[in-house]
Amino acid sequence: MGAYLAKAGVNCVVFERELFPRPHVGESLVPSAMRVFRDLDFLGQMEEAKFPHKFGAAWTAEDRGAYEMDFKGSHDKDQINPESHVEIRFNERQQEGVDREYTYHVDRSKFDLMLLQHANKLGAAVYEGVKVKEVDFGPKEPIVRFNMGSKEMGVSARMVIDCSGRNTFLGNQMKLKIKDPVFDQYAIHTWFDGYDRRAFAKKDAQLDFIFIHFLPISNTWIWQIPITDSVTSIGVVTQKKNFAKSRQDREQFFWEAVGTRPLLREKLKQSDQMHAFKDEGDYSYAMKQLCGDRFMLVGDAGRFVDPIFSTGVSIALNSARFAHTNVLRSLEKNDFSREGFSEYETKLRLGTKNWYEFISVYYRLNVLFTYFVGDPRYRLDVLKLLQGDVYDDAAPPVLEKMKKMVSEVEQNTKHPWHKLLGDMTVDAFKQASQV
Repeated sequence: MGAYLAKAGVNCVVFERELFPRPHVGESLVPSAMRVFRDLDFLGQMEEAKFPHKFGAAWTAEDRGAYEMDFKGSHDKDQINPESHVEIRFNERQQEGVDREYTYHVDRSKFDLMLLQHANKLGAAVYEGVKVKEVDFGPKEPIVRFNMGSKEMGVSARMVIDCSGRNTFLGNQMKLKIKDPVFDQYAIHTWFDGYDRRAFAKKDAQLDFIFIHFLPISNTWIWQIPITDSVTSIGVVTQKKNFAKSRQDREQFFWEAVGTRPLLREKLKQSDQMHAFKDEGDYSYAMKQLCGDRFMLVGDAGRFVDPIFSTGVSIALNSARFAHTNVLRSLEKNDFSREGFSEYETKLRLGTKNWYEFISVYYRLNVLFTYFVGDPRYRLDVLKLLQGDVYDDAAPPVLEKMKKMVSEVEQNTKHPWHKLLGDMTVDAFKQASQV
């Protein structure tokens, strides 16, 4: 956000409470991020950093898992045999404004530092290690209050943009935050050096794919993200009820979850764990509003949906892309009322609704996702969502078709998929309209 505004000549200040570089989760990008890098003249730096190129994604299940059953649709021509390995390549669908067949996996400590330095180079004033205490929305301009050493200070601004991530600074201060009624996912993760990605890659071209490994534990999955040629990020995502309270028990849960995929566990045990395990919680929430007079919430500060399709980084980068145009217009008009930011708020709510429903379908009936990916009638429409193009259609046809099929399976207890329905998102579509 600072880079966008500074590039447009806006006098802006970034207060960052952390000292960069610092580790961060959310290491796999989606192709729509490339538009942001192009806008900011940042693609060259991404290439110089030699981040792994992400050409596609794959989803795996045990060969004898639920996905190896024969399923029949309403017509013989709809008979399908979902496989235990499904993949998709980004170059199968052209994206407007994206001129490359790949996006990136990133070491977030390095990537975030690069972006912060780029914003500074473009003209944004950057202060690290400064924790904002509050924003005072008085009768005129807001005042951002913080400590500089032992001294209390305040800076007035024409408007404030909250990019505080899952700390949700203004959302907490203004009591805007709504706990998601459906998703309560937690994650435990770390890096491994020397993990053999050939264990699941069917060909060399897949070695730098992101892999999502299904587990037999309810609503639980594993991410596999390349960080360098030899370093791989591995994380287990599960529901809060499965997540142990003590750190020792959480580590044990990680290895027990990985153990349900014996080949994965074997290859991890043959590699070197690089760091202590880290865990993440409080994943999913919404806000009563994303904008107000003289303020906006951008990225995770405004919304976070389950991370299954790299939604967090996608929403963060694209929300800055959308939001900055509204800010520039408000500066031109010298009008910082909430109404001037309505275009941004509408677009973000539309996009996050589509992400939410896509993820809800996924958790409700995993096999439906593999079915749609494998069906040429729907494959490119699913790919469009996976590429991060979720902000234009109020009701993407493929999502409507998915929801209809879920409804049919729910109502037909004799349907061969009925016993595969997950329970976590049983009420998700009813709840989604409320958040």
